[in-house]
Amino acid sequence: MKLKKALIIIGITLTILLVAVTGFLIYTKKQYDNAFNTENKPYKHYVGYIDQDKALLNDTYKLCDKGGLMHTYSSASLKAYTGSKRQFRNAVNTEFNNITSYNDSGYLNFRFLVNCEGNAGWFEIIEMDLDLKETPLNDSMVDDLFKFTSNSKHWDIISYNETARNYYMYISYRIENGKVTEIIP
Repeated sequence: MKLKKALIIIGITLTILLVAVTGFLIYTKKQYDNAFNTENKPYKHYVGYIDQDKALLNDTYKLCDKGGLMHTYSSASLKAYTGSKRQFRNAVNTEFNNITSYNDSGYLNFRFLVNCEGNAGWFEIIEMDLDLKETPLNDSMVDDLFKFTSNSKHWDIISYNETARNYYMYISYRIENGKVTEIIP
């Protein structure tokens, strides 16, 4: 009789443990699966995502390698400038600062892709005041900096494993009284 009671207690305990472990595993699996589901979240795409249907210069060039991108979580940054960032800065001074007479101040941000041939396209533009509030800047100034930034002569081809790749890039111009005073990154 005592053996029978002991076996019943052990059986009930094992059943409860089995149900608890199974429940925990099912809960953990559902949590894991939902952690990567972006369908109902406000930011459905990775940092370097640019909607190619809405982007500027989206029909000028083609992305290589089925559209695969490098540097999507932090732009290509210093690797991307042809020559160096200093040469890029000098070109901004020569081709923009020294010949324009704008008086706007703020930040002009360009997010874009550069294909494996070094051609810049697929641009998104964000205009902000110096307090980082979205504010329209002078259309002509934005257009001039857009033409300058989209010129492929400024962007290097970046390779990985000896194969040229597409990459994500962003650049922010800090503008004070119509002159670019800082280039980020």
